[in-house]
Amino acid sequence: MMTRRSFLKGTAAGIAGAAAAPELLRAEEAAAPKIRVSACDWSLGASGPGGLDVAKRCTLEGLELSPGGPADKLQVSDPAYRQKIKEAVKATGVLVSSLAMGLLNDCPLASDPRGPAWLEQTIEATRDLEAKVILMAFFGRGDLLQGTEVKTKELDAVIGRLKDAAPKAKECGVYLGVESYLSAKQNLDLLERVGSDWVRVYYDCRNSTDKGYDVPAEIRLLKDRICQVHFKDGGHYLGEGPLKWQPVAEALKAIGYKGWYVLETACPKNRDADFVRNAAYLRKLMA
Repeated sequence: MMTRRSFLKGTAAGIAGAAAAPELLRAEEAAAPKIRVSACDWSLGASGPGGLDVAKRCTLEGLELSPGGPADKLQVSDPAYRQKIKEAVKATGVLVSSLAMGLLNDCPLASDPRGPAWLEQTIEATRDLEAKVILMAFFGRGDLLQGTEVKTKELDAVIGRLKDAAPKAKECGVYLGVESYLSAKQNLDLLERVGSDWVRVYYDCRNSTDKGYDVPAEIRLLKDRICQVHFKDGGHYLGEGPLKWQPVAEALKAIGYKGWYVLETACPKNRDADFVRNAAYLRKLMA
């Protein structure tokens, strides 16, 4: 039988628990993983400090910056230029999610003599801008595949240069992300030969789909070797093209991916509105 004393004690505990519930809920929300969405500056059509303003208008938390065109000294290696970016980060609250060496498509890392210096400059700039990932592009002239066959000479040269750069990347706490048409298995072979945890895969879901790869299976195979992910689907809004995004989301959740989600999407109608739309879709997909 419940006595008056036990009833009052239970009531007091219930009131205290109810009062604590909002605090517990807020703590759980704070502990929940946040979906951080960025965009490539070339897709956004706005680079440098001004690109961060555009990213903010588009409801993005980050911007993936290009380091500049081919020159002995890349634009991003200039401390004054980086200072302007830092000031824009402070003013907008939009972070630099990563740097993207798209210039390697036309000036391949395998053969351009400036490649190692560019990589070192970009690693140092990435650390200074408080980002963690560099996208290293291997498309166009820098493609590592001829059809489905690996270009052995080019791959060997790239692996050699990645090995040389890996200690600097480790020192700076920056991941070198290989984005290419290589399959997951070919990527893992490359990473094994490089032998550094600071060289990983920058995974592009649409590029892999175009090559006929099973994207969810590849993501599960690569696991934590993925340092960052691109989202796009040709000229379509996310969710309205041929790529099936739900299995991709399930695979990313299964491997515990916690990095940036980077839009490389097209703008069929209006840039700002289209990025807002794609970002909203991505947040809902990954929530």
